[in-house]
Amino acid sequence: MPPLTVPPGGGPGTFLGFPLHTDLATLDAHVAVIGLPYGDAYGMAGVANDQRNAPGAVRAASDRIAEFVHHWDFDLDGPLLDGRNVRIADCGDVPGDHRDLSGHYKRAEEAVRTILSRGAVPLIVGGDHGVPIPAFRAYEGRGPVTLIHVDAHLDWRDEVNGVREGYSSPIRRASEMDWIEGIFQIGLRGVGSAREEEVAAARAYGAEIVTAYEVHENGMASVLSRIPDGGDYYLTIDADGLDPSVMPAVSAPVPGGLLFHQVRALIHGLEAKGRVVGMDIVEITPCRDVNRITAVTAGRLMVNLIGVMARSGRFDGG
Repeated sequence: MPPLTVPPGGGPGTFLGFPLHTDLATLDAHVAVIGLPYGDAYGMAGVANDQRNAPGAVRAASDRIAEFVHHWDFDLDGPLLDGRNVRIADCGDVPGDHRDLSGHYKRAEEAVRTILSRGAVPLIVGGDHGVPIPAFRAYEGRGPVTLIHVDAHLDWRDEVNGVREGYSSPIRRASEMDWIEGIFQIGLRGVGSAREEEVAAARAYGAEIVTAYEVHENGMASVLSRIPDGGDYYLTIDADGLDPSVMPAVSAPVPGGLLFHQVRALIHGLEAKGRVVGMDIVEITPCRDVNRITAVTAGRLMVNLIGVMARSGRFDGG
């Protein structure tokens, strides 16, 4: 039986050089970075697609994300951790097993459950958009959690090729979990995998569907005003939710997407009005990147969340 997590492969080091800690049962951290490279593939070609390399690509770009964490960060108006004692660990990656193509989902769920039980906030790098499904399950008993979804696509497919937990289905699966209370989907545009029946299902559930154009016209503050105050929020970000000029390394680029400053405003706004209890960034295809800008952007979003959580005071004294 493979372990829950293993050290990052390929020698990229850890995220921002933070300590590596793969023994999750003894984790002592406020924030835990973890890679979930493998989804539930629709066919053999998807078992080992290039998105499995995204956790390593984001770690490898750390030198351009925040080379010196004690230097002034203008996204945060000060150094990353604001002089506070915030403990961050890189927990490595959940491994796959060619003899058990679904076992990594069970390990992923257990890994995230363990991270949460140790009092840490998981920051997940995928993998395709199926990988948040086991992460969502790990929040059982910790609700209600409001799901905030950034994506070009709706992701409400019930199944594809008989697979019900693949990258087109994470929000449908989340809607079936009692501890998920309220779903906001932000950045939708173009033509994706959603048929009329999936759109109808999302609307029948009560999902708040916010197109990218609504954000461009009215600002992210208008979206934040619709999200209930004082909640616990889980943020799942598909890289193609951002514009291809910002995150080019995606398999399904769609023009007109969200810009970095808009998603940064979302992160800062969520932590200001409640608590972000987890975040993932998925669907990065490193072989399509340009000057590592996608990996850098992903890391900068993670850094912004770490920084605003530190400044909230929620980790003080812990």
